[in-house]
Parts: sequence; C-alpha cells; structure tokens
Amino acid sequence: MTMALMLQGTGSDVGKSVLVAGLCRVFARRGLRVLPFKAQNMSNNAAVARRADGAWGEIGRAQWLQAMAAGVEPHVDMNPVLLKPMSDTGSEVILRGHGQGHADARAYQALKASLMPHVLAAYESLCAQADIVLIEGAGSASEVNLRQDDIANMGFAASAKVPVVLVGDIDRGGVIASLVGTHTVLPPEDRRRIAGFIVNKFRGDPTLFAPGQETVTRHTGWPSLGLVPWLSLPGRLPPEDSVALERPRATQAGRRIRIAVPQPGRIANFDDLDPLAATPGVEVAFVRPGEAIPQADCILLPGTRSTLGDLAAFRTHGWDRDILRHHAGGGRIIGICGGYQMLGRQLHDPLGAEGPIASAPGLGLLDVETVMERHKTVRRTQGRAASGEAIDAYEIHLGHTQGADMQRPFAVVDGQGEGAISADGRVTGTYLHGIFANDAWRHRFLAKLGLNGPRHDYRAEIDAALDGLADALEQSLDIDALTTLAGRAGSF
Repeated sequence: MTMALMLQGTGSDVGKSVLVAGLCRVFARRGLRVLPFKAQNMSNNAAVARRADGAWGEIGRAQWLQAMAAGVEPHVDMNPVLLKPMSDTGSEVILRGHGQGHADARAYQALKASLMPHVLAAYESLCAQADIVLIEGAGSASEVNLRQDDIANMGFAASAKVPVVLVGDIDRGGVIASLVGTHTVLPPEDRRRIAGFIVNKFRGDPTLFAPGQETVTRHTGWPSLGLVPWLSLPGRLPPEDSVALERPRATQAGRRIRIAVPQPGRIANFDDLDPLAATPGVEVAFVRPGEAIPQADCILLPGTRSTLGDLAAFRTHGWDRDILRHHAGGGRIIGICGGYQMLGRQLHDPLGAEGPIASAPGLGLLDVETVMERHKTVRRTQGRAASGEAIDAYEIHLGHTQGADMQRPFAVVDGQGEGAISADGRVTGTYLHGIFANDAWRHRFLAKLGLNGPRHDYRAEIDAALDGLADALEQSLDIDALTTLAGRAGSF
C-alpha cells in the first residue's frame, strides 16, 4: 500500500502549500518517489501539465511547485479539480486538465458529488506510481457547512482512508482557539481522522509555547507533531494565489529599476513577475484601484481572467490615460496574455466567452486585434526570442490575435512568429507566460531599462529555497512520526 498523508488547515493561507512542498523535498531526499496531490484548488495562478492523453492541461501553480520540490514532472492528476474565478460568485471548472465550463457557487455545490469519482481516480493513479503521496487540503477543515459531498478536505480523507494532520498559523493569532475550535465543530468521525497537529510560523523562543501545545492536546487528544518557525524562505517561492498580493512587498535599498504593474481585478498567472521581483536592483510596484500608475522605467500589463471586464476597470481607474502618458513620454510597456490583448486596437467577444461585453476598443498601442474564441489554448512552449535567447514558456489563453505589428514578433515558436512589437520598439505583447524565468532573456530586457549587473539564476534560487525549507522542516517536525502515520493510509 502506498503511503499517504494529508495536511489540512484551520483556515486559508496557514501555510499548507509551503509545508507540503517542503515535505516533498524532505521525502525525495530520503530516496522516496513523492507525488503531491490537491483534490480541489481555487486559483487563477495556473500551470501547464500533461494530461493522461498526452495533451496539455491546467493545474494550480502550488502543485507545479510541489512537483518541482519532489523532482518529478507535473501532471494534471496532481490537481484534478481547478476552479478559476471569473467573478465574485462563479468560476471556470477544470477537471483533470479539461475545461468544463462556468459554474456559480450554488451550481458547483450541486456538481461536487459527481466529481468525487474523478478525484479518487486521479489519486489512485498517483498512488500506483509513488512511494508516498502528500495531500494538501483546501481552505479550512472546519467548514462543516460544506461537508456534504466534500471533495477537498474531510470528504476526500474519508473516501481515501488517509490520515490527516491539522495545521494552524500562530502568526495570525488565536492558534490554540482555532485548533481546539476545529475539534469542537467537527463531527466525531472526522475528528478521528486527525492524527496530530502542526503549529506554523512561530516567532520567538519555542519553549514558551510548550504549554500551548499541551493545552491543544488536552482538549483534543491530538499530539503535537512539530512547531515550525517563521521562515523567510517561502517569500522566495512562487505564491499560490492572489492572497499574496494583499501583503506589502519588501523593497531593498538602492533599487534602480521600477516596473509598475496595474493590478487587474481578475489577475492571472501573476507569478510571471516573481523572477523580476527576485532580481537585485528591480522593484515591482503593484498599483491598486484608486492609485495612479507612478513614474516607472516600464509598465507591465499582466494576465487576467477577464480581459474585457478588466480593461473597462482600467478606464474607470484612469490607468488608460496613465499608460498612454507613459508611452508618449518615451516609456516602455510590455503586456502578457490578457495584457497583450488590451494593448491592441480592438477586442471582440462574439460568443460571450468572458461575459456580457461583446466588443471594446483597446489601448491602441499595438496594431493588432483580438477575437475571443470558445476553446482555450493550453500548452508548453519552447522557442527563441526575436533578440536571440532561447525561451521556455507556456500558454493559457482565450482568443486569436492578428495585425500588422505581428510582422515584428516577440518570439519564434515552431517556425511561426509569436506576439508583436510596435514600430517604435517600445511596446511588446506576447501570449507567453513564464518569459521572465528565462535568465538570459530577462537579463537583456532589464539591460534595456538600464540595469547592468550579473545574471541572476532564478530557478537555482527556487531550488535553494526548497532545500532550505526542507532543512528547517527536518529540524522542527517529527518526520519519523509523519512517516509512520503515512504508512497507515488505506486503513485509517
């Protein structure tokens, strides 16, 4: 029987994704074949992974990172259900890499019961290939209002018969109450599935919290499996979803290049920006609604899940005027995916793929025009930038773009031009996500903005952060106890 262990949280953003990534690296370094799994994820930060038929599909970015930590290729079965929010009440549903259309919150609740067989099939497929499967829950284990037909937390744990470790975040306060409170509201059969707890993000002297751990055990019967200190390393890893954008970013003294990023309401694949933010000498300045775009060396328009809707919001915020003023003053602009579409002359959505807006003028900085289509392009892409550097990237987009500026492509992929560059050379658009993770091209891009320094190895930095995270977990968690628990999978 394959070993398996599930980490659930007392709430969202308690650090489950990072802990699973770190444990993937811990067990991989011990010679085990480790595969990550999350039954249901909600995020517009998607990655591209292989489907069972060999084609490309979408998974949450967190499972892509966890696969990297485990040293394996990502697969759609690592995240069989991905929800990509399109509005405050509805999402696109991706099932084992395939788009299934849009569902609002109530419709999705009705749909969940039919998804469990697909979730279990994906999980069993991973078990057949792994020594240990590390499973991440979603949101809070105590959402008893969503327990019926649950596929993400206790519903999955019960169906798969896997042990659960509950994670609490002490940094946000009230960790004792959140752990004990979870025990209180869970039905007895779900309480019994929790085999222990972890307290995450602890600052200070760990001996001072020993009475707190004892209090949790006294009220719940669950043993403590570790106290994880506050770590700076997760800040060097790609974030899972847009919750990370709500936190202020640390800036380093002496930074010389500023890249301003007006933040769309439905921002997607914003981890495109992480390699820039990690590069010494670069400041990535997110611009929130109500703020003017500041003076910058470059304005970057990121991907969005709702291009036409977010373009309308850009105009409401006055960002269209800020962008045009920046360009008129000689500034550079780059748009990725939805940001590329916004830079064109016109956008059309005749099928209503994104919503009620059928057509709208773009910003007019690229001589291209985009028509939204029903079917999405999802694929890994390898090519060469027009400037000569090799590019390893991926595409996730609706829409087909044509126009005169595509005669000056951003890159060449499979012998065809991709993207567009304006006649003055200062505006670039591309559908390729992940371009800034290509060190040579990023170095050239930043040099054009005036940053001259040694080339920064972004992927090596992520790998080093994962190793550092694994080192910290080896010291702070009872790995032997976690291994023993994982060995009880299938009979728990």
